[in-house]
Amino acid sequence: VVALSGDLEDSARAIWFKKQYPDRFFSVGIAEQDMIGTAAGLALAGKIPFACSFSQFVTGKTLEQLRLAVCYQNLNVKIAGSHGGLSVGADGATAESLEEFTHMRALPNMTVIVPCDAIEAKKATIASADYPGPVFLRLGRNPVPMITKESDPYEIGRASVLRSGDDVTIVACGVMVTHALQAAEALAREDIHARVINLHTIKPIDRAALVAAAKETGAVVTAEEHTVIGGLGSAVGEVLVQAHP
Repeated sequence: VVALSGDLEDSARAIWFKKQYPDRFFSVGIAEQDMIGTAAGLALAGKIPFACSFSQFVTGKTLEQLRLAVCYQNLNVKIAGSHGGLSVGADGATAESLEEFTHMRALPNMTVIVPCDAIEAKKATIASADYPGPVFLRLGRNPVPMITKESDPYEIGRASVLRSGDDVTIVACGVMVTHALQAAEALAREDIHARVINLHTIKPIDRAALVAAAKETGAVVTAEEHTVIGGLGSAVGEVLVQAHP
């Protein structure tokens, strides 16, 4: 494993890797497109590169390089996008990333993962290193409650049912999983029993879990920190309109 940063290793916390493995870290400066090209070269040389920056910069500025250099060749490059969504806050609108699910899941061979807390983020990162092909990890900036446990199983492509229920299903990813659990608690006080699914992998999507939820609960609501166009909600809708409209 090697790591690359576009001059944001401190903010993206890749500095921890840099301090421990200085010979395996590459700072390419504020040149995200070059970073992806370099990561592709490292992958071709047999390394497992993790290229990290703010999510907006590592996906928005590099779409052509990801498409042609990484995904077209199905290279073993991992993209870590920090500061995803609206909760990047004070860094402002230019740093907010609200479209990357749409962009990344449209790319061939790209896997899209959105962990819900720090424990799951660690598991997803380690699993990504062993998962063949391009992977995009969407990470947040602000602290979030720990809602998973170290002992919880984690598998790329398999959703986690965090709460059972038969009246409605709430499907969420990232920071919105916490809010989905809070919503389920509020609904329970009204005798409405909501199933909560943590869909940490948007692509490949867990079709079986979604179809079962639609059949068993009769209604599905999605929640994501992202535009509603082409993101988690669209991915869930595509499955259900085909399998159980």
